[in-house]
Amino acid sequence: MLHEHSNHEIGPDKAAEKKSKLGVKLFLIYTIIYFGFVIIGVFFSDLMGVYIIGGQNLAVVYGFGLIILAIVMGFIYNAMCTRLENKMNGGEES
Repeated sequence: MLHEHSNHEIGPDKAAEKKSKLGVKLFLIYTIIYFGFVIIGVFFSDLMGVYIIGGQNLAVVYGFGLIILAIVMGFIYNAMCTRLENKMNGGEES
């Protein structure tokens, strides 16, 4: 493992504003979907016990769905940010 300093200068990130807006949009999308989980849990808690897929109830499916969605959204965010950085900062195409 090398611990030497890179000679590559990193300038200001011209894509920072767009990346920030993208992050906020994805956060709002996730929050709305998560809010649905909370609403069902608080006001329609009987629905959480309904078996829907593979013998699993809505609570388990929705909960795991939220976890998987967060992971997928993270990959999407990373891919889109990389694309924005390459485009706006003149980086390498991937």
